[in-house]
Amino acid sequence: MEVQSVIVKSESSSGRERSNERPRGRGPPPPRGIYDVNQERRKERERQMEEREPAAPRPRQDPVEEMKTMTLTRTGGAYIPPARLRMMQEQITDKSSKEYQRIAWEALKKSINGLINKVTAANIKAIIPELFGENLVRGRGLFCKSIMKAQAASMPFTPVYAAVVAVVNTKLPQLGELLITRLIVQFRKAYKRNDKATCLATTTFIAHLTNQWVAHEILALKVLFLLLGQPTEDSIEIAVGFMKEVGSFLAQEASGANEGVFERLRNILHEGKIEKRTQYMIEVLFQIRKDKYKDNPPIGNDLDLVDDDEQITHTLELDEEDLDVMEGLNVFKFDPEYLDNEEKYGAIKAEILGDDDSDESGSDESDEDEEDGEESREALQKKMEIQDRTNTNLVNLRKTIYLTIKSSLNFEECCHKLMLINLEQGQQIELCNMVIECCSQERTYEKFYGLVGERFSKINRDWSEAFKECFATNYETIHRLETNPLRNVAKYFGHLMSTDALPWDVLSVIHLNEEETTSSSRIFIKILFQDLVESLGLKKLNERVKDPYCAEWFSGLFPKNNPKSTRFAINFFTSIGLGALTTDLREHLKNAPKSIMAQQQDAESSDSDSDSDSDSSSSGSDSDSDTDSSSGSDSSSSSDSEDDRRHRRSSRRRRTRSRS
Repeated sequence: MEVQSVIVKSESSSGRERSNERPRGRGPPPPRGIYDVNQERRKERERQMEEREPAAPRPRQDPVEEMKTMTLTRTGGAYIPPARLRMMQEQITDKSSKEYQRIAWEALKKSINGLINKVTAANIKAIIPELFGENLVRGRGLFCKSIMKAQAASMPFTPVYAAVVAVVNTKLPQLGELLITRLIVQFRKAYKRNDKATCLATTTFIAHLTNQWVAHEILALKVLFLLLGQPTEDSIEIAVGFMKEVGSFLAQEASGANEGVFERLRNILHEGKIEKRTQYMIEVLFQIRKDKYKDNPPIGNDLDLVDDDEQITHTLELDEEDLDVMEGLNVFKFDPEYLDNEEKYGAIKAEILGDDDSDESGSDESDEDEEDGEESREALQKKMEIQDRTNTNLVNLRKTIYLTIKSSLNFEECCHKLMLINLEQGQQIELCNMVIECCSQERTYEKFYGLVGERFSKINRDWSEAFKECFATNYETIHRLETNPLRNVAKYFGHLMSTDALPWDVLSVIHLNEEETTSSSRIFIKILFQDLVESLGLKKLNERVKDPYCAEWFSGLFPKNNPKSTRFAINFFTSIGLGALTTDLREHLKNAPKSIMAQQQDAESSDSDSDSDSDSSSSGSDSDSDTDSSSGSDSSSSSDSEDDRRHRRSSRRRRTRSRS
């Protein structure tokens, strides 16, 4: 019994101990001095305790001391939010202190990275002055590291980065030399490790630096001889890519060595020990060479920023042993002469960018410089404006117009909503086209669209001109519409013309003849005039057609220049039940032969008058000769008649003698 009681007692005591332990997963332990099973009551007690004993304020730490604690490490220490960093920088007044230099170093690194990451062929001329505005002498290690990283991440922008280096190298040659040194060392390490991606990026950068005359062609040739000395699939691929970029330059500057490279590639190709893919790459390279590198120029037109005379070429070789990459320039180091070095670089920057603050002749010149600066900034902003060539804004505008039309209860509400849309200059035609397109998509014509067009045309003359342009465009492309959309469009324009919202001179674009019309255009004219007759009446329409003021507008619909076209127009309007409009055409066609004969007679009479005038001088002499000949002929004829009478008399006498 005693043993059992001892066991029970021990179990109960262990249970109490476990109950005092904090259960897992229940959140943080309660504050010291407060133990309560009820959570709500415990929270209330905590609140009351805080009211009785408020928490002591956090001591304000000195920004200098805070920077010291954050910059103990070599790579930068803890992360500092930008707002906190600016506040700390404002509070630190000693610019020669290590803490201030550390903040300036971080700002320099961010600025160089940002400028290099956003440089393109379009904005390179604007980025380079900003790049010179930073202390590139102090941050030359940052510059080389950032541009090598950006080039490896985006290979297609290698020509742009090479152009940036070429410009910087003309003013600060130590940056170009350091970059080439790091590229050589990086290529060596990647070649030994068989790192194909790094070798491709490095050789591409070296090729474009060679094209820009920053690196000497000897470096490029030694890279090629190393890659092709003991060829492998990867080394040949790297060499072929390298030659695509630098081949045109080597063909001009080192033609003999270039021929040797291609001879080596030809031998590798003839040996046949490489894969088909690699053989094809070599054949493509030979074809590029045959085409004289027309798709791989050494320097693009927009990247040729440095004259050949100003460029500084560095003759670093691949097998040099004393190459110093200066890794210490990538990290922050305290500079005891920081302020003096900043002043020196300020003088260098003023010399490079042409800024001379000491020469201020007066306020007028400064004002002019400010105006010029503002104009240059405005011009730069205009160049940097994003031009949307995907027509996204136009598509969104058409969508807005469509939804506005479909969501309107009546035409007045629709016009009010459409007038609230902010349209730019020249976008009125888009609204007109959208209204016509919505009308054409309906099953039957709805007067709603005609009333919308009528209201807009009568508000402003610009809308009327826009609808005139739409009429001409739709008539030219009417053959693209099916029968139902064609009918709706014709009725729409008929409504606008019957209400005089659309000027009738738009009909001058219609030429009704067999050659210039199609079946679709004739159907359009038929429905248009039938709608006009329904709205105006045949009498009023006939008066409008025969109005002499409007004769020029209807000269194409009722042609009189050709009898064939006239007959065609008469037959067309007669077939659609509007023959009454062709009375003038019928009279013209009836009188056409007479008028033609009269014109011919007038032409002949004019010709005869001209002939009579020309022959008037010779008519007098001809009449005199005629009278003389007529008198001679009369005398001869009288003498002949007397001889005949004498002969007859003598013959009678002989007959009477013989009878007797």
